[in-house]
Amino acid sequence: MATDYYAVLGVRRDASQDEIKKAFRRLARELHPDVNPDPKTQERFKEINAAYEVLSDPQKKQVYDLGGDPLSQQGGAAGGFGAGGFGNFSDIMDAFFGTASQRGPRSRTRRGQDAMIRLEIELDEAAFGTTKDIQVDTAVVCATCNGEGAAPGTAAQTCDMCRGRGEVSQVTRSFLGQVMTSRPCPQCQGFGTVVPTPCPECAGDGRVRSRRTLTVKIPAGVDNGTRIQLAGEGEVGPGGGPAGDLYVEIHELPHSTFQRRGDDLHCTVTIPMTAASLGTKVPLETLDGMEEVDIRPGTQSGQSIPLHGRGVTHLRGGGRGDLIVHVEVTTPTKLDAEQERVLRELAILRGEERPTGQFQPGQQGLFSRLKDAFNGR
Repeated sequence: MATDYYAVLGVRRDASQDEIKKAFRRLARELHPDVNPDPKTQERFKEINAAYEVLSDPQKKQVYDLGGDPLSQQGGAAGGFGAGGFGNFSDIMDAFFGTASQRGPRSRTRRGQDAMIRLEIELDEAAFGTTKDIQVDTAVVCATCNGEGAAPGTAAQTCDMCRGRGEVSQVTRSFLGQVMTSRPCPQCQGFGTVVPTPCPECAGDGRVRSRRTLTVKIPAGVDNGTRIQLAGEGEVGPGGGPAGDLYVEIHELPHSTFQRRGDDLHCTVTIPMTAASLGTKVPLETLDGMEEVDIRPGTQSGQSIPLHGRGVTHLRGGGRGDLIVHVEVTTPTKLDAEQERVLRELAILRGEERPTGQFQPGQQGLFSRLKDAFNGR
């Protein structure tokens, strides 16, 4: 053939469709008749329009690459805004405004939205895992019309306004001359079809709301905010489209004894000063059953006793966290005469009847602070 369409657009013969489209846009902005009215430029614009019409169509491009005439069935039209080149109008508008209308009707079938439900569980269920039955209220496929949206015995029909294209066109005048714009068909909303008799059960949506019961497996080690994904258990899409996903968000209920920090558990045990001094064993109901916490003689208030491997199971990886027991020593506030006598005898035996007290570094008594103030320190 005499015309080298690849050379007209300035692209290689192995250029991709994206490269061909970019080259056409660049040339269209430079050579459009309303931008450059020179007659030679208009002829050049017709050439690039014809070249793009051929190279952007896979069938025409194949005929051209094999040496045939891809425009012979169109009466030899060479692009422009005639009958042969009108198919590229949206690409010309895209070259100037950066957007192009979506061709073809919209599908009535679309993917559904994801859904989320909150699930409250106990601490031991989070620590060791469990299974729960949950009720979800989501959209499901309408059983009456099987998602088609039409009443039984009827079907969707081609829209007589847009003839199934899903869009209608309108010619207006602008600085480009006569410009054709497309918009979704107002009668079929861009679907290309209409449903004369909608399904009475779903009103033509192809889906209805229903309450279902699902069994969810809760893995050991989940924490507040953990989300478990159930693929395909969310909302069914319009037109009976594929369902989205369901996310189960875990909320752990407070425990009466333990406080969770990561995979470790913490609790506080309160003992009298005599038990802290002499030592004792305190029974504690853990997640694994009853155990005795060994309080060694001389235990101080605020001291921590770890019970390894008695915490929450690690969500990722093996093993468990620890159970940390915090000791709080109480001092008696009321003593009877006998208790006070015995305690005073103990103080005398220990030489503590007149304790001087020990100050930590950086701490001073009242008189020391007053003395420093008068001395100007």
